[in-house]
Amino acid sequence: MTQTATDLSPTAQTAIADALNQCVAETAVTTMLAQNFHWNVKGMSFGPLHALFQTIYEDHFVGQDDLAERIRALDAHAEGTLAGMIERSKVGEHAGDADAKTMIKVMQEAQETLAATLGAAGELAAEHGDTLTEDLCIARGQTHEKFAWMLRSHLA
Repeated sequence: MTQTATDLSPTAQTAIADALNQCVAETAVTTMLAQNFHWNVKGMSFGPLHALFQTIYEDHFVGQDDLAERIRALDAHAEGTLAGMIERSKVGEHAGDADAKTMIKVMQEAQETLAATLGAAGELAAEHGDTLTEDLCIARGQTHEKFAWMLRSHLA
């Protein structure tokens, strides 16, 4: 049975919000990772990678907002500190200089991590009958899988 955020039990709301906060954290860290690579990419692939990394961080900024707003709809606190997001995220920052191939690989792995995290959050939402959150997670997961595919294609 489909339930809205207010129909869910407090336990379900908390569990789903926690899973979504994980998604927000990883999306935020990946957003900054993409922006870092956008700023620092160089070499023969500069043009297309500069544009791709910008497309990624612009998409992710909107995505993290959608996820955080769903957390608020569940009447939970959306983590909003960089320190909290970095601590929680399975995606790490990338410090220092990197060549284009390394940037692509790191970003591909981040996209795959995000897709898996969103898939798990969607499954949890489905278990509780929260189809609205499930749908959001599916849509965001598909976006991250598409970015992962695009990045893998650069490495082929």
